[in-house]
Amino acid sequence: MRSGVMQPWLIDDSSLTARLKARYPDLAVQPVLIKNTIAFNDESALIGLKAVQHALVRDVLLIGNNMPVVFAHSVLPKSSLRGPWNGLGKLGNKPLGAALFANPQVKRAPLSYKKLSPHQVLYQKATQHLSIKPAYLWARRSVFSLNCANILVTEVFLPQLLSS
Repeated sequence: MRSGVMQPWLIDDSSLTARLKARYPDLAVQPVLIKNTIAFNDESALIGLKAVQHALVRDVLLIGNNMPVVFAHSVLPKSSLRGPWNGLGKLGNKPLGAALFANPQVKRAPLSYKKLSPHQVLYQKATQHLSIKPAYLWARRSVFSLNCANILVTEVFLPQLLSS
């Protein structure tokens, strides 16, 4: 997956859920992990968590044409779940993106991008359900804010996105 091929997906700051639904009318969310745990250090720093604070980590696969096309990893501080993001901890198989983009008061920080390689934990999480593991994956992430409460969303683009 060359970055040039992925660029339209990486830089589009509109709702990825809406874009995927347009491409895959059967788009489904398959929860992989929903757990109260300590976020990675770089994630904690981005959303203002102390290194030892717990957050709700939600990992899901977005399935289109019966294939995983995106792995989404979200970090929701517990304080955010009690505040303006109340209810997001109970999304189950509903897309987080639909909730984020439904509220015009939600602000999105600029996107950042990364090429993930097999030694990185996020790559390993994203590919654990793939039979063929690519040499690398492209990911993007950004922080969504509502009334000073933050959520970090990372989206990892899987090879099937380009082949379907």
